[in-house]
Amino acid sequence: MQQTKERIWTKDFISICVANFFIFLGFQMTLPTVPLLVQELGGSNQMIGIITGIFTFSALLIRPNAGHALESKGRQFVYLIGLSIFVISVGSFAFITSIVFLLLMRVVQGLGWGYSTTATGTIATDLIPQSRRGEGMGYFGLSGNLALAFGPTLGLTLYGYLSFTWLFIIAASLGLMAFILATQITYKKVEPPLSEEKTSRFDVVEKSALTPAILLFFITTTFGGIASFLPLYTAEENIAGIEIYFLLYALFLMVSRTFSGRLYDRYGHVAVFLPGAASIIIAMCLLVWMPNAVVLFIAASLYGLGFGSVQPALQAWAVNSAANHRKGMANATFFSFFDLGVGTGAMVFGQIANSFGYSYIYLTAAISVSLSILLYIYLFFLRRQRPAQI
Repeated sequence: MQQTKERIWTKDFISICVANFFIFLGFQMTLPTVPLLVQELGGSNQMIGIITGIFTFSALLIRPNAGHALESKGRQFVYLIGLSIFVISVGSFAFITSIVFLLLMRVVQGLGWGYSTTATGTIATDLIPQSRRGEGMGYFGLSGNLALAFGPTLGLTLYGYLSFTWLFIIAASLGLMAFILATQITYKKVEPPLSEEKTSRFDVVEKSALTPAILLFFITTTFGGIASFLPLYTAEENIAGIEIYFLLYALFLMVSRTFSGRLYDRYGHVAVFLPGAASIIIAMCLLVWMPNAVVLFIAASLYGLGFGSVQPALQAWAVNSAANHRKGMANATFFSFFDLGVGTGAMVFGQIANSFGYSYIYLTAAISVSLSILLYIYLFFLRRQRPAQI
């Protein structure tokens, strides 16, 4: 008799997906527009990199605390606190007139983002049956991908018609909608760990999640180069269509989510990681070359396919490797390395853009992803063969 599949699409899972869509939409609107605000305030490429990077490093520092709070205070408490901080910080962007204040509020935004995204990934994990976790995380990721499809384009379009004040008020309002939806979810009760399983306040990583998290770090450095500098790069090269780039990227990212999660559940990370990482490398090389808009759009498609395959597979791997009372810390570790990659990439790429030009950003990004492939091959092919050779 064929076994009935456990349900993924429950009321609460739909609610967390829609809430995630709204918070990511508000966030994605700020990705291409904050660098434009920095420019308007008189900032340089280096300052754009710093302001982008300080946000992600702020989120990085708070994630271990968020991971512990998820297990001690509960999912709802952490999620609603994070959403509140995010809404207040993004709303403040509407009234910023100095780079110093913008830098300060980006730190605050990072705190809210660190709390809310660590919580939402853990909440989604709670709601998805373990037997379908790769598939479910792929579907959950679609909510963020839909936001990515519209967020940067919406932000750039509104920038053409509205002031920064109204643009950031709209972005904050989307976060408020996520908060309202989050209050309607039935959250999993946190079971206290056994006494011997309790962790100290200095416990900041989940060791079982480190391998996928480190691999992710080398991948997400590329994201800092895309989000912070690609609009400026295409403008310098007089290539139109940056809005279409983000739409194509998100479209192919969504397409990849429809099959990559199932591949992971059936065959494991080996069937997803290597092809996905290779696709990202090709995309970065195309951006180095980028003679016209057609190549830009092909790069968007390949990057979407690659990143959309790799990210949910690595997250499912990280969560599945952890004990039940450590799922929150596993997500915290995973997203900490996500943030570290984005922040490191943005800051390093700001220096590279200043010294060598924008195209060298994407050459460096291709090298970074190549390092992740080499590390993966070493860990799962070469190192495993050594004992048999002794």
